[in-house]
Amino acid sequence: MDDLTRLPATDPTDLFRVRDALYGPELVGAAVIGLDFFTHVARSPAGAQTICRELGIADRPTDVMLTYFSALGLLENRGGVFHVTEKSREFLVRGSPWFLGPFYASFAERPVARSLLEVLRTGKPSVWASNKARKPWAEAMQDDAFAQEFTAIMDARGLYLGPAMARQLDLTSHHRVLDIGGGSGIYACCLVAAHPRLRASVLEKTPVDRVVRQCIARRGYSDRVDVIVGDMFVAPLPVGYDAHLWSNALHDWDAPTVKSLLAKSFAALPPGGMVVIHDAHVNGEKSGPLAVATYSVFLMASTEGKCYSIGEMDSMLGEIGFEDFQYRATAVDHSVITARKPHA
Repeated sequence: MDDLTRLPATDPTDLFRVRDALYGPELVGAAVIGLDFFTHVARSPAGAQTICRELGIADRPTDVMLTYFSALGLLENRGGVFHVTEKSREFLVRGSPWFLGPFYASFAERPVARSLLEVLRTGKPSVWASNKARKPWAEAMQDDAFAQEFTAIMDARGLYLGPAMARQLDLTSHHRVLDIGGGSGIYACCLVAAHPRLRASVLEKTPVDRVVRQCIARRGYSDRVDVIVGDMFVAPLPVGYDAHLWSNALHDWDAPTVKSLLAKSFAALPPGGMVVIHDAHVNGEKSGPLAVATYSVFLMASTEGKCYSIGEMDSMLGEIGFEDFQYRATAVDHSVITARKPHA
């Protein structure tokens, strides 16, 4: 049996950030060259909705872009109105003697930058990893080969994030966890490894369920972690679990979908049941951290979601009926948010 309670001797945070930051520079280039974004905001400071309307861009990617540029120190949010900073005014606004537009001109020909402009204008994700031969991510997961590849990616990340997540959770009063959209099952396995009384089930669609069973068996946790085949979008979530885990799953979907999924958790959990959201979260002011804001650009491009802020999650959970909202940092710019269903 794999020991999923230990952590390596060194910290791989910088290595994770290298991969997650791939699209950040491309978004700066797309905004400067494709939208002349900073010149526009310098002339007409405005709120997010007005910026969307005036530039013809969509809400979700614009929110991600504004958060990212705020984290970079290129924008300031003053009471809901975005202004360029002095740095942006000097280097990214057309007409300044130090304007860097020509320096970024080559981004106009870069496929990723062009793809990001399309995402901004349509609000729809691009194909996974900018591979034009592939279907969008959610559709591609129906293919066996892609499901194997994608699950392996999530498994590699989860081997480090999972033990750190498990250490931050008090599950002494819980007995059964449902890991919804659990990928390779690594997070469910890490939870039961850290909490010996716990049992877990991973809810996944076909063909991912077959990959999950193989991963769980290979680690030696099949006696404590099983797999349930189901579609979280179609049917109610199964009952009989006193904790629900959403680990790196909600960031793939837009806000109405996220709220609908969390409402399903609320309906299925017993009174006193806990929902656990393990993800990378933007701060309440939507001004950072930079690493999370940059990762959100990656998600904006390849999925229908983004990194949600602590405030957005608090608001959604509260509107659904959850209480006792708590936030804890874990590892590699990730955190856990927990909330409970009130006792009857």
